[in-house]
Amino acid sequence: MTTYIDRRWTTADGLSLYARDYAAAAGPAKLPMIAIHGLTRNSADFDHIAPLIAQSGRRLLALDMRGRGRSDRAPDPMTYQPATYAQDVLALLNQSGIERAVFMGTSMGGLITMALAAIRSEVIAAAILNDIGPEVAKEGLMRIAAYSGQAVDTPTWAAAAAYVKGINAVAFPHYGDKDWDAFARRTFTTGTDGAPVLNYDPDIAVPIRAAGAKALVPNLWPFFTRLAKDRPVLLVRGETSDLLSPEIAAKMRKRAPKMDYVEVSGVGHAPMLDEAQAKAAIFPFLSELP
Repeated sequence: MTTYIDRRWTTADGLSLYARDYAAAAGPAKLPMIAIHGLTRNSADFDHIAPLIAQSGRRLLALDMRGRGRSDRAPDPMTYQPATYAQDVLALLNQSGIERAVFMGTSMGGLITMALAAIRSEVIAAAILNDIGPEVAKEGLMRIAAYSGQAVDTPTWAAAAAYVKGINAVAFPHYGDKDWDAFARRTFTTGTDGAPVLNYDPDIAVPIRAAGAKALVPNLWPFFTRLAKDRPVLLVRGETSDLLSPEIAAKMRKRAPKMDYVEVSGVGHAPMLDEAQAKAAIFPFLSELP
């Protein structure tokens, strides 16, 4: 599989952030791709799809947003929100000399992509939204808010695997023990005492708690409309997702009738994009882009 190099960039408020930079295979030049993870996740979530995209001839940068993975944690937890994340991404583009890119965002990563469309839409050549829309089902947000930023007791990797299984088994009922171990190793890192610790700053949940009930009813329809106007968009939905309901997906398709759409069978929030149905939609979509 294609390997990556470590890349770092600096935000406007002085944080050092990290990205996995997958070089494009030889061939005609194509626009690069920016992959952005979900709320409590990191760049490792793209460790299956990213090398395949790079092998198809497109450079891919998989980001660790502030407070996650190998990126710095923010001194001010109220900067853990999409508007700031979007500015962080723009800093990466500016420092990397990237004028336009294809964006792929899972959950929160899709919200960041929509925020970018509102701030500087010209940088987005096309977008893949993975199980996220301009509004979200309250049930899914309440579930995510319930565990985000909470302390966990995981003295062993087996305990870490049990933790991620407990939260995500409903979304991935087909996973076995090896899958959950791999999931844990993407979600946790080794702490100073050798035990697994969650690979994100618990304070990422501070803005969610501060917003209270208002955090559970975001309305980003104007952002989505701008994103979907005059550019290719692919929406990926997990069949049993509790965050992107069938009703919300239907409204998005009505609002953007030219948008491509795929539903991944037997998977909830959010598809890992290693599923056959997801790949069967993503690669033809990308093949039509510059």
